[in-house]
Amino acid sequence: MSEKRLYRSNDNKMLCGVCGGIAEYLNVDPTLIRLIWAILTFAFGLSIIVYIIAAFIIPARPEGY
Repeated sequence: MSEKRLYRSNDNKMLCGVCGGIAEYLNVDPTLIRLIWAILTFAFGLSIIVYIIAAFIIPARPEGY
């Protein structure tokens, strides 16, 4: 049984790979996560700060993983 881990995506990234990594972790389309993130950004404004923090906290996917 493999352990599921959250990483920033190397394949599905536009800025830092945070949304792509969340999408891979949840097994959903990255566009859906980006759309939700954009709606939250326009609705509340805090999503930009949260994205920047997540880009530093969530580790990058190791090579060959």
